[in-house]
Amino acid sequence: MSRRGVLAPGVAAGAVGAVLLGATGLATARPDIALLGLPLVVTAAITVARPGPSGNPHVVVTDPVPAGEGEVSTVLCAGALGAEAVQVRTVLGSRVTRDLVLAPGERAEARSGARHSGPWFPVSLTARIVDLEGSDGGPAAEPVLVAHAIAPAEHQIAQLPLPDRLTGLHGAHAGRRPGQGGDPRDVHPYAPGDERRRIDWRATARLARRPGDLFVRRTDAMSDASVAIVVDGVDDLAGDALDWSQGEREGVTSLDIAREAARAIAAATVAQGDRVGLHELGRGGRTVRAGAGGRHLARVSAAIAGIAPRPAMARRVRMPPLPRGAIVYLLSTFLDGQAAQFAEAWASIGHRVIAIDTLPHTDATRLDARERVALRLLLAERTQTVAELRRAGIETLRWTDDGAASLRRLARRRS
Repeated sequence: MSRRGVLAPGVAAGAVGAVLLGATGLATARPDIALLGLPLVVTAAITVARPGPSGNPHVVVTDPVPAGEGEVSTVLCAGALGAEAVQVRTVLGSRVTRDLVLAPGERAEARSGARHSGPWFPVSLTARIVDLEGSDGGPAAEPVLVAHAIAPAEHQIAQLPLPDRLTGLHGAHAGRRPGQGGDPRDVHPYAPGDERRRIDWRATARLARRPGDLFVRRTDAMSDASVAIVVDGVDDLAGDALDWSQGEREGVTSLDIAREAARAIAAATVAQGDRVGLHELGRGGRTVRAGAGGRHLARVSAAIAGIAPRPAMARRVRMPPLPRGAIVYLLSTFLDGQAAQFAEAWASIGHRVIAIDTLPHTDATRLDARERVALRLLLAERTQTVAELRRAGIETLRWTDDGAASLRRLARRRS
């Protein structure tokens, strides 16, 4: 890149060539050779004397939209006041670099492929004004980052487990408190507040002992369930154990699995008329309060797509607040004991907790002997953590081993 008063690389090369031709002509007493460098000298002088590009370029980008299998498309339009062209350097998916030269107002499409669900930057770019005649360029503008969140794959869950206690006086599940809409409960003497249309005349004729005795047939209330999805975002580990130490995330990662499971559970919860909330463990983790309906599911799904790796929380931190009598789905790799401690605490105060293991199947083939020993110790500690959860009465399953089918079996077991 060059600025005013500084020769661009091409012009500088021409000036050097002119000097060499002149020196050769003088050394060999050949004025015709020296004159060959005259056009190059004139071109360099005009380029230096001419003002370089000025002003600030700007690039307008659209929101990314799906464009095929695992790809998103972003349209960009560059411009600058009084400029001939704008050079745009784009980085696609943080991996591939492309240079474009666009006329003001010209549009270009940038396609990038997503390797994971969750938040990412499909396009990052910088722009500068260029002079096509003199190969001169102005200063680069501030970088532009295009953020986007990839939703996880959708999976259907036919039936979900229910909490040990149902709440509310309406819903899709037969409760245990007197109300309306559920299964028959009992026959009870008429009391103030009972609806007259619920008087059972046959029971009254059979059970009345004195004139004026009336009996009503009561039913159970229809109740709903409160579901809390808790995602441990501290670890984001790939299946290849060598990538754990190198910070790479090739293939399906633990957070990819967690987002997929969380979205499936949230969709199934709303489909059966229950309320669902989302809590993200980790420093700065977000919370979506419990709610029901299609709009709330859209909010929860957007929050799930935005789950990113987060720093570990302090050892002494307040647990996320959960609705009374909720069923908790805890999604974690369980390599850190804090998530397991939360699960045991929730189970001790009456919540039904289902621990879902999101660690991919581990591949240790690229590890050396010392690394394999360290991995075995780490996985042995994790196995002990999961065993302690089971001893505490917490149901556990692994999502990669057909987690949807495991949840259906748990639902039938308690029904």
